[in-house]
Amino acid sequence: MFAYVGSRTTRERNARGDGISVYRCDPVTGALELVQVLGDLLNPSFLALNKAGDRLYAVHGDSEEISAFAVDRSTGRIAFINRQRTQGKNPVHLALDPTGCFVVVSNHITSSLAVLPIEADGSLGGLTQLLKLEGEPGPHRKEQPFAKPHFNPFDPSGRYVIVPDKGIDKVFSFRFSDGQLSPAEVPQMLAREGSGPRHVAFHPKQPWAYVINELDSTLTACTLDAATGRVTPFQITSGLSDRYTGNSRASEIEVHPNGLTLYASNRGEDTIAVLAIDDATGRLQLIQSMPCGGKTPRFFALTPDGCFMHVLNEDSDTIVTMAVDAQTGKLGATGHSLLCGSPVCMVFRA
Repeated sequence: MFAYVGSRTTRERNARGDGISVYRCDPVTGALELVQVLGDLLNPSFLALNKAGDRLYAVHGDSEEISAFAVDRSTGRIAFINRQRTQGKNPVHLALDPTGCFVVVSNHITSSLAVLPIEADGSLGGLTQLLKLEGEPGPHRKEQPFAKPHFNPFDPSGRYVIVPDKGIDKVFSFRFSDGQLSPAEVPQMLAREGSGPRHVAFHPKQPWAYVINELDSTLTACTLDAATGRVTPFQITSGLSDRYTGNSRASEIEVHPNGLTLYASNRGEDTIAVLAIDDATGRLQLIQSMPCGGKTPRFFALTPDGCFMHVLNEDSDTIVTMAVDAQTGKLGATGHSLLCGSPVCMVFRA
């Protein structure tokens, strides 16, 4: 199995990364071994692989571009194919549609979603849709001046794109059909004022979606209607230990493949929150606040089998490997850690 890590690279971000790093991942120990570093890339800050695992796509944070790379199936190494503009500032996330024919991108600073086609050879075509997001800014004077989409995954049905917006405290729902986004039947969910919705994770078996709110470090449990794309909240809970009294910003969220545990990262408390998911109701309960082994865990990723978690500590330039308890979902130390400058995203390929 191979792991692909994107890192911030620019002086403006006080970054120390080199580009995209490729690692071989040991399935028994979770340890990572460096295979390649592809440099001369501007902030490859979020990555996505196609289903075949032979093409990798990256947005370039703080710029206006997205790139495509060929992946060698035997060695895992990558090579640049082409680049296209997203017609917006600071693309922060991208997601491929189920057909692999289109990619949707969140332009964080210019409040828009971009759709670009993927050609038969895996290269990127020119932009075909640019959809502007609008709404009343939230109350946070610095972080909420306007709409700020931060994430745009396809729901499990593949028919809807769910978009948490940090700037206006909303979660948008869009239908995706024939390569075009359009508002869902119930197009938005209002989040708690000042919460700053950032990312969303879907339950693998039940119609539940979980939103992580960056600004108040909370998690919102929701139902997700597969027929209409409607997102409806039913619980809000903190992702922080009740012993922690300092400032913190939530970041990444992921549900374990078995659907019994949810994980969330906290930048400030510098922990990974482990929450049990009630299998009857979908409600969350915090069961562990695991120190992340570094500073500012912007991102983490569970291995596809759910046995290990790799925590990307952006400000201490480390990737820390943790073991996942098969019974409880709790995290434990493995002793495996490696240096990687300003890591911010990781994806896996078998």
